[in-house]
Amino acid sequence: MRYLTVALAKGRLAAKAMEMFEKIGLSCEEMKDENTRKLIFTDETTKMRYFLSKPSDVPTYVEYGAADLGIVGKDTILEEGRKLFEVLDLNVGKCRMCVCGPAEAADRLKHHELIRVATKYPGIATDYFFNKKKQTVEIIKLNGSVELAPIVGLSEVIVDIVETGATLRENGLEVLEEICPLSARMIVNQVSMKMEQERISSIIKDMRGIIR
Repeated sequence: MRYLTVALAKGRLAAKAMEMFEKIGLSCEEMKDENTRKLIFTDETTKMRYFLSKPSDVPTYVEYGAADLGIVGKDTILEEGRKLFEVLDLNVGKCRMCVCGPAEAADRLKHHELIRVATKYPGIATDYFFNKKKQTVEIIKLNGSVELAPIVGLSEVIVDIVETGATLRENGLEVLEEICPLSARMIVNQVSMKMEQERISSIIKDMRGIIR
């Protein structure tokens, strides 16, 4: 039996995913060693392999078959736009992708004015404004704190993930429009889904059972 390989988005999400895997009998003792420098963790009993990756790389590993399964946020799946199957909402890491800005920017959104939008998610922002809202905007890609952009006049609004909205409020910004809800998802390589259908379907079914 070949190994099934799982790519996990580094951080809190990986820890939560491993907790869930453990509940369905797929634990990996190697991953519990906090001092390890290993990159790939193997469990011989279940024939499973796990590795941690930057979230934006998880869909790439899955699309190209370097990983059979992946656990990553919906925001990353939407932004990367890879060819893969999204099979399960894990119901953790819930937040929203929103258009945010100062209250006075709301009118400019309503009237479909030409505005500048700062974001870490140019793919999601472009799809929302050009395809869904039919509003022509200038998208500015940023890597750091996007909340700064409207404050210093770089953009009128931002597109970003909102969890509690505390950072927005502290900086005089608010949610103006909601793009979509987000949470952690399980993704599967398209070929693996055919070749390892029985094993993967069993994992999906067991995971669905503990999510309920």
